[in-house]
Amino acid sequence: MWHNSSMSDFLAPPVPVVPAPFHTPEREKLQEQARAFAAERVLPVADELDKVKGEIPRSLLDEMGELGYFGITVPREHGGLGLGAFEYCMIAEELARGWMSVGSIIARAQGAGTGVADEARRAELLRRSAAGTWIGAIALSEPDAGSDLAAVATRAERDGDDFVITGRKRWIGNAKAADFLQILVRTADPEPGEKRSAGLATLVLEKERDSFPAGLSGTPIDKIGYHGFVTWDLEFDGLRVSAANLLGEQGFAEAQQWLNIARVHTAARAVGLARGAVEDCIVYLQEREQFEHPIGDFQAVRFKLATMAARVEQARSFYQHVAQRLDQGEPCEREAAMVKLLATEMAAEVTGDGIQLHGGNGYTTEHRVERYWRDARLTTIFEGTSEIQQKIIADRLLPRSPLG
Repeated sequence: MWHNSSMSDFLAPPVPVVPAPFHTPEREKLQEQARAFAAERVLPVADELDKVKGEIPRSLLDEMGELGYFGITVPREHGGLGLGAFEYCMIAEELARGWMSVGSIIARAQGAGTGVADEARRAELLRRSAAGTWIGAIALSEPDAGSDLAAVATRAERDGDDFVITGRKRWIGNAKAADFLQILVRTADPEPGEKRSAGLATLVLEKERDSFPAGLSGTPIDKIGYHGFVTWDLEFDGLRVSAANLLGEQGFAEAQQWLNIARVHTAARAVGLARGAVEDCIVYLQEREQFEHPIGDFQAVRFKLATMAARVEQARSFYQHVAQRLDQGEPCEREAAMVKLLATEMAAEVTGDGIQLHGGNGYTTEHRVERYWRDARLTTIFEGTSEIQQKIIADRLLPRSPLG
């Protein structure tokens, strides 16, 4: 059975409130609320549903909508909290501590898919996004275009007032349950001398929840972790989307800009998972006895735990720093790649260390630490693999020679 930690276990040791220079009373209150919600509402659901690969219940999503978590970055005049990347990532860390998919689902709103030209329609969608009734899915990757988004081949041909989409997308989380799909498509081939990303655009498909419209079908992808919502392989076969739902013809640049925030968000989720491993280890090391002592008395174990905790604090400070800079409007592509690289690799290692500290019990489904590891392992892959982050960083530190 799952280890049943109390609220005090979940918070032990208590993570300091948002430190200076980032501290405000409002952020402190928001963090405490998110932490309590994750402990009392998210964690029990994760314990029940993750082991059966269940989906986040709609009732839990409704509660998150009432708390404003789907509209953290939506302006107040549209019903959102009117906050920035810092608060968005801070809340994501707390939610991911309970279940990573809950820390992830909030990214499927935040005003996504609302960039339509009609002002009244845009305002309506922003209100729905903030309320959690406009939750989408982002269709970027394809079987042959993951790290290399410029290779996107899914076509959108103009036909009167519509675009007709043909092609295939892969790794689309929440696709069937979503209210909309935001789809990166190719509307034209690049001209000679143009970048390969020329001709990419973004279309928004409005759809009914829990169904696919005519011209779209999907196959679930069976994953070893990241449960809570289903990930899909989608086939587009003549799907019609209104041309009014074209968000722009700078699809590649828009996707890259969105990925900067997404990568800091991933770093925050990774910190939440690693923190879960540390906190659960603190409880376990006091409960588990060998040689007539709690194993937490042994120096080798204590030092490993100390190093784990220090690495979590380091990664948290880094993602908060980058998030703050994003909110100040600074260009942070390099820093976003750095924090995504370091935080996610840290989380994969720290959660693995958590399994080790649990001994044989860590390699069972009786304790949560295996869930943290399975989810943390994915953070090194999605939103750009660790190798892609290294490439981004290196290319900005060391330009290639003309002969390179």
